[in-house]
Amino acid sequence: MNEIPSAVRDALWRRKLTEAERAQLPAQPELELEARLTGALAKTPNVPVPSNFTARVLDAIDREESAAARPRIWALNWHRLLPRVAVVAVALIVAGLSVQRYETVTYRASLARTVAMVTTAPPPSVDALENLDAIQRMGQSAHADGDLLADLQ
Repeated sequence: MNEIPSAVRDALWRRKLTEAERAQLPAQPELELEARLTGALAKTPNVPVPSNFTARVLDAIDREESAAARPRIWALNWHRLLPRVAVVAVALIVAGLSVQRYETVTYRASLARTVAMVTTAPPPSVDALENLDAIQRMGQSAHADGDLLADLQ
């Protein structure tokens, strides 16, 4: 469209072409397309627009430009976020498995120490075994007898 002279294009937009100008249209396909488009636009009815239409359009353009220029902090960029989430997930899984393994090893070591201590301890005396029931009852807390308290009142 840059090859079309500006004067011819302006004449096409502003007035109907003369017969001599119409005869030149088939030689320039861009100009013929422009003439058909101008004719189609001329047939469309005029629509009433609000008095502040231009101001509203320019405000919308300004809003779009400012939104495009402003950095989008909270927008999700999955191409950058997904690898980071994957690395964090792998790190958490490795840390969890390490903690679980440490707890298992610590428990087994504690169990081995306890078994070793029990096997090296001397067996309990016969007196302790005879009074085992009394010794076990000593560790229990005293309970109030509800029937006895009811009888006393």
